[in-house]
Amino acid sequence: MTRGRFITLEGGEGAGKTVQAARLRDALEARGVGTVLTREPGGSPGAEEIRRLLVSGPVERWEPLAEAMLHAAARRDHLLHTIEPALERGLWVISDRFVDSMIVYQGYGQGADLGVLERLSDLSLGGFEPDLTVVLDIPVSEGLGRAAARAGSNRYERMGTDFHETVRRGFLARAESDERRYAVVDATADPDTVDRAIQKIVAARLPVLFDE
Repeated sequence: MTRGRFITLEGGEGAGKTVQAARLRDALEARGVGTVLTREPGGSPGAEEIRRLLVSGPVERWEPLAEAMLHAAARRDHLLHTIEPALERGLWVISDRFVDSMIVYQGYGQGADLGVLERLSDLSLGGFEPDLTVVLDIPVSEGLGRAAARAGSNRYERMGTDFHETVRRGFLARAESDERRYAVVDATADPDTVDRAIQKIVAARLPVLFDE
């Protein structure tokens, strides 16, 4: 059986990752590609328990490295119990956030040492990485405006504008560092346009055909 592919969607708050991940899932399944849609933090029973610790409570609840370690623990559980089993069955896995969010949010945004975070990533993932990471880029003011229009908010959405500007720069820096794995999409466009742009990237990078 051919091993599945792993695609992650990354970006700041309000970029539309959840919507676009679901659209990509639907497009793949319409073409007969079995797909699993998941998210981080979370995506497995153990990781969802850790998620509740990470997204609720006051902004200052966790020291950055401790927060990163919680993310890494959740990711390890997610990898072992959801991602790897699906890929082994030949399914494609689409994740709304993955390891890049930890490195950008806790590293660029909160100031944890980037080298330490990379080592933590290696420890939790053992060299595993996505086949493709799509970064949905949106100006901070627009993204936070979209996020504010949703019901409820989480710890990350309540962090200051300067934090989110740094996060945006972090995602773009990572995308620029490895054009083989990353692709950047303008998330200010309407959802249909963003959807088509993502499908075009997937078709170019991975062996699946979409209708024009």
